[in-house]
Amino acid sequence: MSHATVLIIDDEKDLLELVRYNLEKEHLDVITASDGASGLEIGLKHKPDLVLLDLMMPGMTGLEVCKQLRGDARTSRVPIIMLTAKAAETDKIVGLEMGADDYITKPFSVRELLARVRAVLRRTNRASDESAETIKRGQLSIDLARHEVTFAGQRVTLTATEFRILEYLASRPARVLSRDDIIDGALGRDAAVFNRTIDVHITALRKKLGAGGAHIETVRGFGYKWSDSPVEV
Repeated sequence: MSHATVLIIDDEKDLLELVRYNLEKEHLDVITASDGASGLEIGLKHKPDLVLLDLMMPGMTGLEVCKQLRGDARTSRVPIIMLTAKAAETDKIVGLEMGADDYITKPFSVRELLARVRAVLRRTNRASDESAETIKRGQLSIDLARHEVTFAGQRVTLTATEFRILEYLASRPARVLSRDDIIDGALGRDAAVFNRTIDVHITALRKKLGAGGAHIETVRGFGYKWSDSPVEV
């Protein structure tokens, strides 16, 4: 990892400095903020390559920061890894539904954190390095170079993780893909994955695609597929 900028937003000073130290050892540029409001301001101004965001902070919470970063065109595609002491699956799902790309539960090992950071930056860099190929499936257009998605001529704003999953499905039309296939092919095994991770991202994709969401079909007991001619229900 090198030459990428990571923004850490966390109100725990000791943890903030520990994470900063270890990321800088990996030759990453690091910016820090000790509260949500200043973190949001810094994120919108500097547009980092990755945000490490604490969920529970006084004042503006991590969820609100995530929501606002996702809602701004400058940072809508910046990957976000949430850091939190909340370990319940429902809390993880809420974070993912707000647009987080990954999730690390405190306390975590530095080794685990670095592995997650590497994985997210690697996926982001791979998307940036793609040739100027465009995947077209009917009214869906995925511009890999520009990292842009349109459906029926309308721009669709996706998170980095949603983009990778949609690309993976659309590039394999009619092929039934298990959740494990999608995890391995689109996210990588070192991403934070639990039983409902893929389902949450698929639900978000369908919602954002509007009428195009019908093209992502559920194959009960197995997984999902992209259908050029979705079955009307």
